[in-house]
Amino acid sequence: MKQSMIISAGFPVAASLQSWMPGSVQDNITLHWLGDKVPQLSIGATWGVPWPQGAVRKEHGFVLESKGAGVNLQSWPLAYWPDGSLKWTGHAIGANKGLTEQLVLKRVTKAAAAGSGSVNVKEASDNFVVDNGILQCTIQKNGAPLISTISKNGKVLATKGILVLQVQNAPEAATIHDHYESNIQEVLVEQSGPVRAVIKITGHHVNTTQRYLLPFIVRLYFYEGSEAIRILHTIIYDGDEQNDFISGLGIRFNVPLEGETYNRHIRFTGEKEGVFAEAVKGLTGLRRDPGEATRKAQIAGKKVEDVSAIKDNLKYIPDFGDYTLFQPTPDAFEIQKRTKEGYGWIQSAYGRRASGTGYVGTPTGGLAFGIRNFWQSHPAQLDIRNAHTTEASVTMWLWAPKANPMDLRFYHDGMGQDTFEKQREGLDITYEDYEPGFGTPMGVARTSEAQIWVLSATPDNAYLSQIAGYIQDPDTIACATNQWQLAGVFGGNWNQAVSPSPTKEQMLKQLDFYFDYYRQQVEDRHWYGFWNYGDVMHTYDSDRHVWRYDVGGFAWDNSELSTDLWLWYYYLHTGRKDAFRMAEVMTRHTGEVDVHHIGRFAPLGSRHNVQHWGCSAKQLRIATVANRRFYYYLTADERVGDLMQAEVDAAFTLRTIVPGRKIGQPVGDPDGKYAGVGFGTDWGSLAAAWLTEWERHGTPLAKDRLLNSMQTIAAQPHGFFTGSADMELATGKFLPAPADKISVSHLSAVFGLPEICMELVALIPMPAFEKAWLQYCTLYNATPEEQTAVLGKSLGKLNLRQGHARLTAFAARVKQDKKLAARAWEEFLGGEAGIKKMSARLDAVNGPAVLHPIEEAPGVSTNAVAQWGLTAMAMLDLAGNAYNE
Repeated sequence: MKQSMIISAGFPVAASLQSWMPGSVQDNITLHWLGDKVPQLSIGATWGVPWPQGAVRKEHGFVLESKGAGVNLQSWPLAYWPDGSLKWTGHAIGANKGLTEQLVLKRVTKAAAAGSGSVNVKEASDNFVVDNGILQCTIQKNGAPLISTISKNGKVLATKGILVLQVQNAPEAATIHDHYESNIQEVLVEQSGPVRAVIKITGHHVNTTQRYLLPFIVRLYFYEGSEAIRILHTIIYDGDEQNDFISGLGIRFNVPLEGETYNRHIRFTGEKEGVFAEAVKGLTGLRRDPGEATRKAQIAGKKVEDVSAIKDNLKYIPDFGDYTLFQPTPDAFEIQKRTKEGYGWIQSAYGRRASGTGYVGTPTGGLAFGIRNFWQSHPAQLDIRNAHTTEASVTMWLWAPKANPMDLRFYHDGMGQDTFEKQREGLDITYEDYEPGFGTPMGVARTSEAQIWVLSATPDNAYLSQIAGYIQDPDTIACATNQWQLAGVFGGNWNQAVSPSPTKEQMLKQLDFYFDYYRQQVEDRHWYGFWNYGDVMHTYDSDRHVWRYDVGGFAWDNSELSTDLWLWYYYLHTGRKDAFRMAEVMTRHTGEVDVHHIGRFAPLGSRHNVQHWGCSAKQLRIATVANRRFYYYLTADERVGDLMQAEVDAAFTLRTIVPGRKIGQPVGDPDGKYAGVGFGTDWGSLAAAWLTEWERHGTPLAKDRLLNSMQTIAAQPHGFFTGSADMELATGKFLPAPADKISVSHLSAVFGLPEICMELVALIPMPAFEKAWLQYCTLYNATPEEQTAVLGKSLGKLNLRQGHARLTAFAARVKQDKKLAARAWEEFLGGEAGIKKMSARLDAVNGPAVLHPIEEAPGVSTNAVAQWGLTAMAMLDLAGNAYNE
């Protein structure tokens, strides 16, 4: 159900943001299941909780209560305040625990918080064994199988869990088709219980000639009392896109089977609650009736005891051992089956959007398996093979072999753009920043999620459908929306209450409208697919009634002007589950696909383009930790933690991949001590990485770089208006720029810089930095006369005035300047270089003007919406009581 922000009275204004940080100690925090609907089942849950500075120290622990009863809880630190107290804590509970409308997390003494649980990890010379009280899973330290066996109640139900990869040497008629399997390089126990265990496995895929391809990172998650194992699967592309065409990428397990083939069952889930259910040897629909009890038992997945009526003819009923569910597009799937390899496939079923879960087993147990976002991440495929033998195999294909292979080649031949001058001319017409050799997928990644469920019996259709629904939408636990303000996190800029007015009510409705519109655009425009899901498009083409998917830099958005931040702040204000989910998949996408994780461009990201990696502008602003830290702190996600840590030394890449090389910025020394760093998109991204590394791990180097960079920006002749300087990479110290240097870009403060600086000013008592940032916030939208009075010259015509209104509002809040607050509202409502008039208008467009009926919002662009949304929320937070019309 849609939720909106509440307008009431404002957070007290203070002369310095330091006093914004709430000082009250919280003993109890009320939690709820995301979306306010209690799940019917859970394999376990992990979440993060923020605390006020000083509230939680080393002597404290936590307990969790559900309807007054204690729940086994595992807790760990996620981040610290500068005084050493805990800022964020991670928590986990086991399967089917805490399934109530309200949970209470209590801060207690460590002695009172002594936890219990049944999850433990034991190490042997060549493996680890994880026991969660239900399952026993053996994880290998080397070789091909990641998991050698999974047992339940002493019975082995799955073996040889490996990664599989198929590669061909051409996109269509391949002459070479190669097969790879996983090869483990390292296994790391990240958590070992008592409620949750996490095992991280890294390696490569390897073929029979010992060629290594596609590094992988797999995390296995185990929860107390759970029948399921969560799998987080990441691949990094390191192939040659001209010759390595991925034709299959998957996770495979073997499933031991026993007994008669008529007691072996196959299941696939389709759309909504639909289930495809058959037996390997079917006993229904025969010319001779085996009996009603026999037929009913087989349909229900129960053991068939009596086949005496057809015993002599059983051998003539075919065993169908192979099954495939194939989802080639977001709108169609098919199910096929055959008796065995070498014989023809027959069509079994069709549908639209499969929820992507399968099962193979017997009445005494088997394996359910499913891929999250199955149809959204097409082409996907589920295979069951050899179910007529003593050992079946199941494969969760993240990229389906039945589909065309991945074609990651650049989409044009350069069109003669062999000089910077020609490339700038190309930029002028299609907005594409092209440079030969830069539009490569080398180093981009993709993270997928799957689950396997080890079951003691063939599930009935309703339960399997329930499992499939959970795999697609795994429930998590969340705080109330006022907890961000109570804890003072993300800058502490949160209003519990703002004086109501018609304009502010309209702003709230407009915020809802924009989110709802983009959520629906994902569906209407089919922004789905393995490499695309999670992103949105940049700019609309009103003539063709389509987003400009094929026009250079107007196509995929790739975080441009902080779309990620808009979605996350919208969730933090509203608590809407659908906003969380949309922000979640965007975080997964923009942090993986839009960033180069290995190779010459690592760890920079790629600017918006027809292909996510296609732009030659490789920049920190796309890879920025500012876009990731919300999801990390709210869910304790280890993979996002990896991504954030990878950005700590990102500035070193700027020596060779120079952001301003096409406009005269010299290429640096690859082995040098310095790199040219802009104070906007570059430093804002570095500051987010250093701040997050410092508060997560207490890393002295990150802290020193952050503080040194803040001090030396403040010491520049014109502070942030100096624009850029050479930075000593080891220390983060900027060299002094020339005294007369003034450089301002409208892009500097639209990629997370305002949000990070607000947080830094609130967190770190550094008056010189606060003064420099407030100067920038005050003067960017000021009159030429005001700019000249301070800087000695006017800044000229600057862009994105509306988006920068939130900077003005921030300065007004800190300075307690009512005149400045009024100016901020004037800038915001004036709409210059943004959205001038709030409107919820939707125009219907039907055939034959378009392929499918659509709704379009006139004048909407993602840049404008993201900046308007961020600024609207900031206006309510920072200057909500300064405007009452």
